[in-house]
Amino acid sequence: MTIARPFSVAPFLFASLTLMAPFAVGRAQVSENLTPLLLAVQDAPVPFMGSDGQVHLVYELGMTNFSSAEIAVEKVEVVGDGFVLQTLDTAAVAGRLQPAGLRESAGTLAKSNHALLFLNVALAPGNKVPAELSHRVSLRVSAAPVGHQELSESGGATTVDKRSVALIGPPLDGERYIAADSCCDATRHTRAALPVNGRVWVAQRYAVDWEQMDAGGHIYTGPREKLESYAIFGQPVLAVANALVVSVIDGQPEQTPGSYPSNIALDAADGNSIILDLGEKRYALYAHLQPGSIKVHRGEKVHLGQLIGLVGDTGNSIVPHLHFQVTDGPSSLASNGLPYEISDFEVTGKSHGTEAFDQAESNGTPLPVTLLSPPRTVKGAMPLDQMIISFAASSRPGGPTAKRQPSPAGLGIGPMRSRVP
Repeated sequence: MTIARPFSVAPFLFASLTLMAPFAVGRAQVSENLTPLLLAVQDAPVPFMGSDGQVHLVYELGMTNFSSAEIAVEKVEVVGDGFVLQTLDTAAVAGRLQPAGLRESAGTLAKSNHALLFLNVALAPGNKVPAELSHRVSLRVSAAPVGHQELSESGGATTVDKRSVALIGPPLDGERYIAADSCCDATRHTRAALPVNGRVWVAQRYAVDWEQMDAGGHIYTGPREKLESYAIFGQPVLAVANALVVSVIDGQPEQTPGSYPSNIALDAADGNSIILDLGEKRYALYAHLQPGSIKVHRGEKVHLGQLIGLVGDTGNSIVPHLHFQVTDGPSSLASNGLPYEISDFEVTGKSHGTEAFDQAESNGTPLPVTLLSPPRTVKGAMPLDQMIISFAASSRPGGPTAKRQPSPAGLGIGPMRSRVP
């Protein structure tokens, strides 16, 4: 039977949507069901340890509405090795489902449309990381006849990618750093899916914008438009591992803080930047550095903790900050973000969220923070969004400031620790 216009002119077809249609193939029985919502995972998640003590699986579930009318996604269950790991209700789906080409989320897919559901599955300590993931989705298909619009589908099966995770040193030195727009639910980085060279990439999946508070909790003190008003401006930027420099961009001017620049070319978005080859197809990007501050050259080998530049406000930047990310390729755009774990640091508090952070960054008012007393020492984890971080100091020969060295296992790339099952 030929169906020229699926889900629009064959109401009799929907009356049998929930019926199994077995037929013989040799001795096997095969069933066929209409699946108007196509599910697929392009990039399997890589488990890593977060600074909250939980293992995280961060990835995107692609959804394609292969029907002639709207589909409402009402519930999504993430299933790992046959067990439900996470359930997203209608409101949770609506906050995470992002139609292709848009940065706003929605709970529905327009007809003949594609979207990404951005997922963050956190596993409590002691829970085993599954080998396989799949998804059960409850949906309402408007193109189906009344009485047959509520459907359930399963799909989007993927094998969890248990490759080793980069164990690195800190990219900065000192205290009161803010892990702004960091993993795993901050929308600006984690959901920055871009179509480049014929493929959708999420290079910033695990990116962070490091900013800093002064002793009074201010991101800047003084005129907003003055670079020197910002606590982080001019801070030393450090090599996170023994690595090879594969890219250096310098000579771009500082921007005026307080507003994004206009007409920035795609290849200038990172401003003055450095990309390090960490080995095993992992690359670290440092972006928005001060012009003339970069101390390394392409092809040079650097060592852990080495001064490589200073924090600036170049490229597509609204205030001085250090953008840092690890990817699977030497491009800041045409690559996929990979998780990493910093050898050791202290969590001294957490801000009251992205909105509070944006206001403090805009107005120069103190950032509201819930302090941890005593601070929590973390080893081998990724600083999560809006955490207040200190990289404690110890002697570091030859550098402008002192820095604690990671353990020997962290001098380059470390394997996943046994505490991540």
